[in-house]
Amino acid sequence: FCPGCRALQPPAPRPDLFRLMDCDRSFRIDAQQLQRRFRSLQRAVHPDRFGQRPPKEQYYSEQHSSLINKAYQTLLNPLSRGLYLLELSGVEPAQETDCDADSAFLMEIMEINEKLAEPKNDGVLEEIETLVKVKQEELTREVTAAFERDDLQEAKKLLAKMKYFANLEDKLKAKKIPS
Repeated sequence: FCPGCRALQPPAPRPDLFRLMDCDRSFRIDAQQLQRRFRSLQRAVHPDRFGQRPPKEQYYSEQHSSLINKAYQTLLNPLSRGLYLLELSGVEPAQETDCDADSAFLMEIMEINEKLAEPKNDGVLEEIETLVKVKQEELTREVTAAFERDDLQEAKKLLAKMKYFANLEDKLKAKKIPS
């Protein structure tokens, strides 16, 4: 907001999402604090509050609201938060190929994919869902430790593994939806 006229201003071209959401630039975040900040910012700039304002302010309001949603979703999700931290540190984004050398890991992913390809079986789906959840929690702890040691290359490798499990989660969700 303009300090003089209180008119909403356009968002910065490439804002720091951590600063926007009032969080430390760290892999470890306080999800409740993040949610409170999200709600507070949305209350201030939500397009519903700008219906009677000039079109330019309405437009800025939509931009801010969209940016706040993006920041919240990015920082809330461990995978996107880790990838964003790497980006801020100037490290190339993690690719699935970053863990190609780990053949045991790739075999595990392949086996899970094969189970997912079988005809729908609720017992097997629950088993896979539990396994994926446990693996994601384990990887999240390892990524946290890697970032805290400032070992960005290790964090990058672990995030590449997390991407595989995120893909499995998407496949699980798709399989659970009744066709």
